[in-house]
Amino acid sequence: MRVYISIDMEGVTGIATMDQVVRGGHGYPRSQRLMTAEANAAIEGAFAAGADSVLVNDSHGTMDNLLHEELDPRARLIFGTPKLDCMAEGISAEHDVAMFLGYHAAAGSPGVLAHTYSSHFYEVRLNGRPVSEAEVNALQAAAVGVPVGLLTGDDVICGVAEKAFPGVRTVAVKVAHGHTAADSLSPAEARRLIREAAAETVRGAGELTPLRLPEVFELEIDMPSTPAAELGAQIPGVRRIADKTLAGTFTTPTEVLGCVTVCYHLAADAMISRMALYGRR
Repeated sequence: MRVYISIDMEGVTGIATMDQVVRGGHGYPRSQRLMTAEANAAIEGAFAAGADSVLVNDSHGTMDNLLHEELDPRARLIFGTPKLDCMAEGISAEHDVAMFLGYHAAAGSPGVLAHTYSSHFYEVRLNGRPVSEAEVNALQAAAVGVPVGLLTGDDVICGVAEKAFPGVRTVAVKVAHGHTAADSLSPAEARRLIREAAAETVRGAGELTPLRLPEVFELEIDMPSTPAAELGAQIPGVRRIADKTLAGTFTTPTEVLGCVTVCYHLAADAMISRMALYGRR
């Protein structure tokens, strides 16, 4: 039994503010410890239920957030960015089940720190429907035949997962009270629930089925500025369909994630350039 874990930070217990999830924030070091502890809870539960291996992909921001020296030594870790498959980097047909930890709702949703891949994207749509990172990453898992068996995060993304992923278990570690406010479980209680859910997921992995893949993927991304959209339109196969909106037609989730990753960096660069101008005196 081989387990794949993709872990984000915004959906971790005790986290609700920007100061906690951005490197350099006063709360960020504590968030690293909280994130690492939830990863360890899932790893422990997976191995306790008979997993042979666990691969963890650090999936937040710069993707080097987990404290390596504190991570369960039985797991392997993928970290760093950019990665072609982004938050789904490393998943393969060798894995039996995927777990998405610390996830959050899509851009435009009422969830805690809700966004889709980049806080600079106003919205990301797939085949005409707004999507969360969890849904796109689940399609990448499905492309290699892997089902999503567990998702943890706030109540909003857990509700999305329960409707989207057949047989998924969810652990809502907090209830959204706004974009940067939450009613959270204690870290100890959240870890207990995650540990138990991970074990149950491994035991029941044989009953899970991957998502059904559409024949084509019509991706649309609302960029943060006109210059960012102009640059994004230079990507082969990507067209600009509105002042700040890019669109592309793809045949695999890997192509979708590749486009999202490039647009992520273009959006960030565009906003950094703009903020430098705003900061002039």
